[in-house]
Amino acid sequence: MKKNILFYIAMISVFSLNIYSQKAKLANADKNYDNYAYIDAIKTYEKVAEKGYKSAPMFEKLGNAYYFNGELDKAVKWYAELFAMPEVQIEPSYYYRYAQSLRASGDNDKADQILKEFDKISDNDSRAKLFKENANYLDEIKANSGRYKIENAAINSQYSDYGSTIYNNKIVFTSARDTGSLGHRKHTWTDQHFTNLYSADLGEENIPSNPVKFNKSLKSKFNEATPVFTKDGNTVYFTRNNYIDGKKGKNEKGITLVKLYKATLEAEKWTNIQPLPFTSDNYSTAHPALSPDEKTLYFASDMPGTLGLSDIFKVQINDGGSFGTPVNLGSTINTEGRETFPFVSQENELYFASDGHPGVGGLDIFMAKINDDHSFNKVQNIGMDANSPKDDFAFIIDSKSRRGFLSSNRDGGQGYDDIYQFLETKRLICEQELHGEITNLDSKIPLPNAKVTLFDNKMNLSNTVYTDQKGTYTFMVECGKLYTVRAEKEDYNTNEKQVTTSKENGKTYLPIALEKNQCKVTIGDDLGKCFSIKNIYFDLDKSNIRTEAALDLEKILDVLNQYPNMKLDIRSHTDSRASFKYNEALSDRRAKSTISWLVQNGINANRLTGKGYGESQLVNKCADNVKCTEEEHQMNRRSEFIITDL
Repeated sequence: MKKNILFYIAMISVFSLNIYSQKAKLANADKNYDNYAYIDAIKTYEKVAEKGYKSAPMFEKLGNAYYFNGELDKAVKWYAELFAMPEVQIEPSYYYRYAQSLRASGDNDKADQILKEFDKISDNDSRAKLFKENANYLDEIKANSGRYKIENAAINSQYSDYGSTIYNNKIVFTSARDTGSLGHRKHTWTDQHFTNLYSADLGEENIPSNPVKFNKSLKSKFNEATPVFTKDGNTVYFTRNNYIDGKKGKNEKGITLVKLYKATLEAEKWTNIQPLPFTSDNYSTAHPALSPDEKTLYFASDMPGTLGLSDIFKVQINDGGSFGTPVNLGSTINTEGRETFPFVSQENELYFASDGHPGVGGLDIFMAKINDDHSFNKVQNIGMDANSPKDDFAFIIDSKSRRGFLSSNRDGGQGYDDIYQFLETKRLICEQELHGEITNLDSKIPLPNAKVTLFDNKMNLSNTVYTDQKGTYTFMVECGKLYTVRAEKEDYNTNEKQVTTSKENGKTYLPIALEKNQCKVTIGDDLGKCFSIKNIYFDLDKSNIRTEAALDLEKILDVLNQYPNMKLDIRSHTDSRASFKYNEALSDRRAKSTISWLVQNGINANRLTGKGYGESQLVNKCADNVKCTEEEHQMNRRSEFIITDL
């Protein structure tokens, strides 16, 4: 993939328009290379190499120049020359780039061999760890493959076209076609024209057509790329070279990097174009993406704190339009390689391009689910056909229609990089729609506005919703998992049900009926009996709260919160096994354990008393020396909740 597409490593664009002589000396070629003028550097290096000159630094730079221009099949030749040189100390990063280039050329066996050597010499490089931990990564990629119907979009040119977004039922994308210009300006990284923004109409099934230049008020004399628009269409974030008001910003080496900019729409014109406050002349920021609630901006950068060549960051968008401090997404997402082109779907799925996670060559597209606590699930390669041995990136998808676009320089394209349209026919993550109705047990009438809570198999809270006017609820959950669903409504007894979802994509139906609460509590009543709450059971010889016991304590907690003046005397009992003295002490610990759990969950300690009764109040025949089953003994290991005040 080309530099004006990825802006990777430093994501730098160089604007030198001079054409260096093909007879330039190596010193001039090195200068071109150091200034990211890869096209000119390649010409000189290859002419020198053709004359038989061999040099490890020259082979390194030739391989890199092709690698960072996305021409990995050509990079293989020069990395191979480097590795063929005797007694040359080769840095670990070249092992990884060589392996990636080999994979892009279809030589997976040689690539795996080089990666094993990379693992031996790398110092805690996450890419080596990922390779070891995912030894069968090609099988996993194969399992994720075949999920897309993909075809070249009808808006591509012979130049680079990439990085699309949706705006007002149009696709807005980046292109180097430079139509309508008298002077076709090129830069020396890629020998491509500077990029502008174009738009195309979206017809049925999201098929784009009739590409034209986008609003000229965003255009500058250098690169504009990868915009993202707010839902109201009045704000755009986009990538541009460090150029504003006719002035180029430069870093300490005199190189112009790229920045994120923001503009607002006024009278059909984009105005107030300003770089975002966390950008800098000394590092690059690019490829913005918005979270579904538009309160978080994701982007790629090599700013301080970057783990690799480029990382994905996020920054909070505050009320009023100010920004927080950028945060690196961390090692689950970022590696020592290149992570770039983030996109967040309406279902909080982070898609991004990377050459650091195990893939099939070049940049691959990956996905990780964003959890409610902002952590990430396992990163997954989205598979072939979306990924190819070349560079694949800039993935976007509509969560409802499952249609979208991606960019790639794969074989068979029309230009240097092309935009591909696709239909996802099978989801990467197996999901179930867990749904049902909450009804009155006797009348069968639906209960609107009932609270429905979802717990995972460890009783961790996953989600909470309220039923609609028809009494229905819906959760999106994983396939083949055990869940507990709790339904609650005022004047009704709380009810819970467990369900294991199917292992295939689809729906799981779980209706829950609630019984009208007819119980009028009074002092002296057993709260457990009154509210159909089970006894709190403990394991033999233990006083810790069992998982199923915690479920029932949640119900006690709910009742105490509903009746803020209620006080309880918690009475704990044991079975008859062990000595009377031991059982008395054990039951007392259990009572205190129960009280402690309630206090830790917000109940004032002065509302709770408790005592252990040992084996003095057995509920069945199972006294000393009486043979009983384990289930019968279990009935005596219990806690009771007696109301002492209302």
